[in-house]
Amino acid sequence: MISKDFFLALEDLEKEKGISKEVFIQELENALACACKKHLGEATNVEVKLNPEKYTIRVFSYKNIVEVVEDPDKEISLEDAQAIKKSFEIGGRVAQEISPKEFSRVAAQTAKQVIMQKLKEIEKNQTLDQYSEKENEMLIGIVNRTKEDGTVYVEIGKNQMEGVLMPNDQILGEKFKFGDKIKVYVKRVREFGKGVQVVLSRSCADFVKRLFESEVPEIRAGLVVIKSIAREAGYRTKIAVYSTDPDIDAVGACVGAKGVRINAISNNELHGEKIDVIPWNENNFDFVANALSPAKVLMVQGNEDKKEATVVVPDDKLSLAIGREGQNARLAARLTGWKIDVKSYTNAIKLGLVEGENNEEDEKSIEDLLADIETVLED
Repeated sequence: MISKDFFLALEDLEKEKGISKEVFIQELENALACACKKHLGEATNVEVKLNPEKYTIRVFSYKNIVEVVEDPDKEISLEDAQAIKKSFEIGGRVAQEISPKEFSRVAAQTAKQVIMQKLKEIEKNQTLDQYSEKENEMLIGIVNRTKEDGTVYVEIGKNQMEGVLMPNDQILGEKFKFGDKIKVYVKRVREFGKGVQVVLSRSCADFVKRLFESEVPEIRAGLVVIKSIAREAGYRTKIAVYSTDPDIDAVGACVGAKGVRINAISNNELHGEKIDVIPWNENNFDFVANALSPAKVLMVQGNEDKKEATVVVPDDKLSLAIGREGQNARLAARLTGWKIDVKSYTNAIKLGLVEGENNEEDEKSIEDLLADIETVLED
């Protein structure tokens, strides 16, 4: 059977989809053989040969040459075989070409099904490979549609792949409409049903990390390193940074002149989410003290092995150190990896953690106290 158009169509698929026609030919030979067996009878041995150079499809039924025939549909005696061709021997096989006209319709349907199935399988694997490489990266996508439950579908990539942004992966209170261009973090790529699902996020800590890498040239150049990050999306992020160049202020580089860089991230991308940029310190106690910013810390005691620290703060800084509903202390603990217990100066004296003394330096003016209260309310 000659089918030039069929093979030319395979060549077009190879050019458009980048899928080798040999992949289809192998699958088609197996599938067409099964279709022919169903048409001729399951007991028949069938072999299909596709020749893309000659544009031919040939179908053969064959029988194995044996001394004693037990299955006439699959076997032939040596005597009968040699009647066809004298050179046949035991263990060989006799092939007879079958005209495919009688089952051409079955073959055509089978070929279509195999090609469609293989296309879906290959495209699925290609998509999985393509976006698996983009896991943990930030992309710019376009909002395609939203569901009543708050799930947002975002078009990403050149092939119009659709990623899913679940409600818990969104920043609290943000709303999207069709056509909005947004930045998203590729959280996970996985097989989902018969296709591939790209799970996106804007609420994870690494999303903020990627925003800083995009906004701060010193981070991209490796001069400033993000050592750790902790986040409660929509409320506050703490990010610890370190400079590999002694002439560069890591915190200043991230904040930018007059706060231009950090404001671009907080206001433009995170809906005003507060961001504390913390100087990382190899001394764990100093790092724990820094992590409780903006509160002032008087003393840190701890156990290096257990990674537990007791932090003493001025009485009027206790609320600021702990934060609303414990958020500041909680984020500091996640940032440092230490368990942090915050104590007021007065309570620390009662517990014998520090000696009582009148330290004028810790006495605050009414103005300073009001400023601290205002900061806590803002948080």
